[in-house]
Amino acid sequence: MRIGVPKEIKNHEYRVGLVPSSVQELVHHGHQVMVQKDAGVGAGLSDADYVAAGATIVESADQIFAEAEMIVKVKEPLAVERKKLRKGQILFTYLHLAPDAEQTHDLIASGAVCIAYETVTATNGSLPLLTPMSEVAGRLAPQVGAHSLEKAQGGRGILLGGVPGVPAAEVVILGGGVSGTHAATIAVGMGAKVTVVDRSAEALKRLATQFGTSISTVFSTRSAIEELVRHADLLIGTVLVPGAAAPKLVTHDMVRTMKPGSVIVDVAIDQGGCVETSHATTHSDPTYVVDGVVHYCVANMPGAVARTSTFALNSVTLPFTLALANSGWKKALQQDVHLRNGLNVIEGKVTCEPVAQAHNLPYVSAESVLGM
Repeated sequence: MRIGVPKEIKNHEYRVGLVPSSVQELVHHGHQVMVQKDAGVGAGLSDADYVAAGATIVESADQIFAEAEMIVKVKEPLAVERKKLRKGQILFTYLHLAPDAEQTHDLIASGAVCIAYETVTATNGSLPLLTPMSEVAGRLAPQVGAHSLEKAQGGRGILLGGVPGVPAAEVVILGGGVSGTHAATIAVGMGAKVTVVDRSAEALKRLATQFGTSISTVFSTRSAIEELVRHADLLIGTVLVPGAAAPKLVTHDMVRTMKPGSVIVDVAIDQGGCVETSHATTHSDPTYVVDGVVHYCVANMPGAVARTSTFALNSVTLPFTLALANSGWKKALQQDVHLRNGLNVIEGKVTCEPVAQAHNLPYVSAESVLGM
């Protein structure tokens, strides 16, 4: 199969779809890999590294999209990239379609086979291709939150861990999943006073076992969130409903009750955000203020640590990339229910039910499209 890796063009996105070791594996299995010039530079990977692994370096994304049978990316294709997709071409990347009607309609019109990393599943019910980026974003959240709390950044002027005689910051984390757990790990390590909110008793039990008395756990109700938000210095939103838009757990009215200069880091922004006042920002302009509250809502947070993120992502995507290349998309999807769960759009049909519901589009099961 001819596989293409274009350079990411989203604002300050330095990750790359394949690392040289992944290219080497694909080439070993008889596939051809084209990598756009300088695609890996932001992650510390040179064109020479790719050539040594067996890739062909090409000048333009146009050539990649025109010649490749499968496009392997990191972030969702922007409008200019979506115009280059063609019928039957495989697109394997993060898509996050539920909050993005424009992208959804463009992918439907393209006729491409669009497989989203974030809805591929595992036997234990987890989302293995989303997990490493959730880990990275979760660990980054207290770090960027602490920076945003600095007075020069518009924050309250609070040190997350405090100092002797001065209390630590109050950190509230909405969601006790992968991102929330990793956010708690870093926030506790920085010395903050941490509370994690979740609606799953099992998740709260796991967190209590893992962290002991280092954190507080609270069962999620509207009343509990209202109270915790009011006192938070840093609010981190990590709520996830697989494939669907994130629920708005924090209303604008709740934001108005927060302390001036407090900070919201909405990790859920890829899926639309879990705070009503959130809208996506970029690494070049990461924050904005609503009612005196600093909002950090960068939609590609892991791109800030591109090398770590790229290698972490490749370690989980490579087996699926190989399966698609070795067997072709149809057979690979028929053989693996977990990869099949990643299929969001195929030849003009929406096969991810939460995406169809989000945009009032007809839903067709992947099995019926694949003739199963």
